[in-house]
Amino acid sequence: MNKELIVSLNRHETMAAILEDDQVSEIFIEREQQGGVVGNIYKGCVSKVLPGMQCAFVDVGFERDAFLYVGDVIGTDEQFEQLESVDADDDEPTIAKPAGAPQAAIEELLTAGQEILVQVVKEPLGTKGARITSHVTIPGRFLVFMPSVNHIGVSRKIDARSERGRLKGIVKTFCKEHGFTGGVILRTAAGGRPESDIVGDLDYFHQLWTETRLKMDRVRAPAVVHREESLVAKLLRDFLNADFSSIRIDDRQEYDRARRLVERIMPDLVPRVHHYDKAFPILEEYGVRTEIDKALRSKVWLKSGGYIVINHTEALVAIDVNTGRYVGKRTGRLEDTIVKTNLEAVKEIVRQIRLRDLGGIIVLDFIDMEERKNRQKVAQAMDHELYRDRSPSKVVQVAEFGLTVLTRKRVRQSLERQLTDPCPYCSGTAVVKSTVTICYDILSELRKVRDSLDGHEVLLRVNPDIARALKEQERGVMKEIEEVLHGRVILKPDTQLHHEQFDVMAV
Repeated sequence: MNKELIVSLNRHETMAAILEDDQVSEIFIEREQQGGVVGNIYKGCVSKVLPGMQCAFVDVGFERDAFLYVGDVIGTDEQFEQLESVDADDDEPTIAKPAGAPQAAIEELLTAGQEILVQVVKEPLGTKGARITSHVTIPGRFLVFMPSVNHIGVSRKIDARSERGRLKGIVKTFCKEHGFTGGVILRTAAGGRPESDIVGDLDYFHQLWTETRLKMDRVRAPAVVHREESLVAKLLRDFLNADFSSIRIDDRQEYDRARRLVERIMPDLVPRVHHYDKAFPILEEYGVRTEIDKALRSKVWLKSGGYIVINHTEALVAIDVNTGRYVGKRTGRLEDTIVKTNLEAVKEIVRQIRLRDLGGIIVLDFIDMEERKNRQKVAQAMDHELYRDRSPSKVVQVAEFGLTVLTRKRVRQSLERQLTDPCPYCSGTAVVKSTVTICYDILSELRKVRDSLDGHEVLLRVNPDIARALKEQERGVMKEIEEVLHGRVILKPDTQLHHEQFDVMAV
C-alpha cells in the first residue's frame, strides 16, 4: 500500500493527513488554544478520594479535575514488580500487579492534598475530565521508557531469540554503566537497528527523566513537567516506515525539523521528505479539505449507489447501511445485491471510523442477510479492514438482532467534536419545531396572555418563515389569533429571531 503524509501549518493550527492509495484515511489536528494533552506529564494534587468508587480526582490545572482509577495508581514495589502482557503491544505496555496479589484500596494509596506525578492517557471528552495514570510511559522511536517499573521487555513481533537477546544486552549494559533506572520496552522498530540507535534513545530518556525530576522538585502542583512532542514529530515517530512514499510539509521551519528527525530515525527515507512550496494550499491540492467537509455530514454515499448514515449519541455511535439507489443486476438475486452493498459498506465504515476517530461503542446495522456464509463473509471483511487500524478494537456479532457491535479505544476527541459546536438552533437535538407547530404554539401562548393585553393593538414579531406561513398556508391560524385578541394584530418579520422564537407586545 502506498502511503503519504500531508502536513499544513500556520501560526494557530497544525493539520496533518495520512493518505492510503491517494485516499484520506486519517486526519490529525492540533490547535494553539486546544493543544493535545495526551502524553503530557503533570505534578498534580489529589483534590478528592472516593472510596465508594475506588477512584480519585486530581487537580492538574485543567478546567475539570482529572480522573484516576485505583488500578492506575502505583502501590508498593512488591505490587508492581511484573508487567502484564508487556510484549503484546509495544506502543502501549500495560502495567499491573502480580497475578493473585490483592489490590490495595484507593484510600490506602492516596489522601486529599497529596502531590502525585501523573500522565494523561485520555483527553477531556465533553463533560468528562481527563483520564490519568501514575504509570508514566514515554515513547521513543525504538524504545518505550517506563520510569515506574524495573523491567526490560521486547516486542513479540521481534521473534528471533538472538535478536531479542542482543537488544536486551544493549539496554542492560547502558543501565549498568550510567546508573539508569526504570523499565524499557524495545519496540518493533528496534529490530535489526545498530547499537548506536538504541543507545541514542536511552541517552535521550536518561537526560529527559533527569530534567523532569529536577523540574518536579522546583514547581508546585498543579504544573506540567513534560510535554509531548509536536504533532509532526509524534506522527513521524509512531508511523514512519518504508510504506510512506512521501512526506510533504508546507512550512519551511517544520520541514527542516522533520528532515533532521527522519535523518536520525530512518536516514534512508530522508529523500522522501519534501517542502511543498506551491501557492495553492496543500490541503486543497490533496483533497483533505473536501474529506473533512464530508466527514462532518451524517450521510456517506457508496460508489454503488448505497449509503451509510452515522449518528452520534451520548452513549454510542450508530451506523446504518442502506441500498439507496443501488438495485443490483437485472438478473441477480436480492441476496447478492445486499451482500455487495454490505461488503462495500464495510470498507467505508472502517475508513470513516478512522477518519472521524470514532471511539467507544459503535453499533453497525448492516442490511439483513439470510445465508450464514454471507454473514461470515461480511464479518471476515470487517476483521480484515480493522487490521489497518492502530486503535485497539473488538467486534461482537449480535445474531438475534443482526447487529454488529464494535468497541474501539478512544484517546482523543473525535473529528466532529474538534471541529464543531452544538447547533444554537436545535441545541443538539438535530431538529427544530416545524413551521406549523410554531404557528399553533403562538396561538396557544396568546390564549394565555390575552387578558393582560386588554384589547390593545398587538405587535407580533416572528421569524420570516413563520410570518410567511401565517400569511399564506396558515391564514386560518392568523384569523383565529385576531379573534382571540379582539383586536388588530400587526405581523412583523424579524430575521434576528430564532426559527422558534416570537415576541408579543401591546402597542
